[in-house]
Amino acid sequence: MKFKTVMIIKSIVCLGFGPLLLFVPGWLLNLLGTSFDPGAAFTGRLYGAALIGNLLLTWLARNAEESTARRAIIWNLFIYDAIGLVVTLIILLSGGLGFLSWGIVAVYLFFTLGFGFLLFPKKNQH
Repeated sequence: MKFKTVMIIKSIVCLGFGPLLLFVPGWLLNLLGTSFDPGAAFTGRLYGAALIGNLLLTWLARNAEESTARRAIIWNLFIYDAIGLVVTLIILLSGGLGFLSWGIVAVYLFFTLGFGFLLFPKKNQH
């Protein structure tokens, strides 16, 4: 998969979830089968802000040429999504999230693999 494609897809996902978590975290968290209280609202809104930051990064850097900065962006997003995958799986398997949260696992897995692929390209691929 191409860098630009993964970045655009990531920006679209962040556009979909970032504002929801920032402005109506209770609605989304209830949909995902978890409880909602002031602490969850705080955490959800902070995560929404992080997703909006990811949205800006991925959209504005989608045309970045091969460089040290581009490689740093890929590493950052790979680690971010890999941690998100592990954390979501742990909470989901412990019963803290509902069935729809498997979709979040799938999204994190997609981006972990996508950015991982970009980190370790085939030798003959240009």
